[in-house]
Amino acid sequence: MTQPAPSRLGRWFHRRGWADLLIGLPYVWLVALFLLPFLIVLAMSVATRAPTAPPFAFGGDYPWVNLRGYGRLFTDDLYIRTFLISATNAGFATVLCLLLGYPMALGLTRMPKSWRNLLLMLVILPFWTSFLLRVYAWMGLLGKSSWFNQGLTSAWNWLVPADWAVSSLPLMHSNFAVVLVMVYTYLPFMILPLYASLERLDPTLDEAAMDLGSRPFRVFLDVTLPQSVPGIIAGGLLVFIPAAGELVIPTLVGDSSAPMIGRVISDEFSAVNDWPMASTVAVALLILMVGPTMIWSRYQARAEGLAEEAK
Repeated sequence: MTQPAPSRLGRWFHRRGWADLLIGLPYVWLVALFLLPFLIVLAMSVATRAPTAPPFAFGGDYPWVNLRGYGRLFTDDLYIRTFLISATNAGFATVLCLLLGYPMALGLTRMPKSWRNLLLMLVILPFWTSFLLRVYAWMGLLGKSSWFNQGLTSAWNWLVPADWAVSSLPLMHSNFAVVLVMVYTYLPFMILPLYASLERLDPTLDEAAMDLGSRPFRVFLDVTLPQSVPGIIAGGLLVFIPAAGELVIPTLVGDSSAPMIGRVISDEFSAVNDWPMASTVAVALLILMVGPTMIWSRYQARAEGLAEEAK
């Protein structure tokens, strides 16, 4: 007895259906947990604040599209100032993470392979502890009576004239504290991409440059550093993007008179109850953060394609 021919859907699954299904799962995840929430926030950003539940409305007595919030981003000093503060703090944190993380990542690649796994585990070890607990620990260290503060105060009083001596340094509730805690928190996000980039480099190129008479520092500048630029950019994006939108760290250790944009969004949602304006700020922050990332990804993919064609 002959078996019936498989249907078109059955033939498609037999050829490549399961492969396409597995490849499509990440896209389903992104649509469900990124695109749809973003569209909801985007819709709220063009709504109008209303004394309803939820506190925004479309149509009726309110316009369907309200763009006043986007205009306030360019005219209200609060949002301009908070964006600048966020970009400045995140920029300082990114640069410091790079200055600290690059030597650490380079050192990891120079270590024997038997030690690398242990050292990489030590790099990610802080992630095994609660993020909030680590920030609270820094609050204790930055306090006026802590050994950390007293040690820095002693060093300060030893370096400066007697007229500038202080009993304790005002470390807490400052942009310095915000940058310091963000560097501690996001340093692994810089080390790991740099290590992945540096670990793929061919060590014989450094040896060849030194055989030709280059000094070690020139070898680093001319050979190692240019080849690690993709890792630097990847690590910089991984640090700068979450640091710019950080909420917990500025709230706990930062200056309330100089809030970052994450704090402003939280206050607009909860304290002010202005959901449309909070959504507007969130959309602007997302565009500013994700836009450069997408441009870099496209440029990197094009560069890799040209490199493959050259081969």
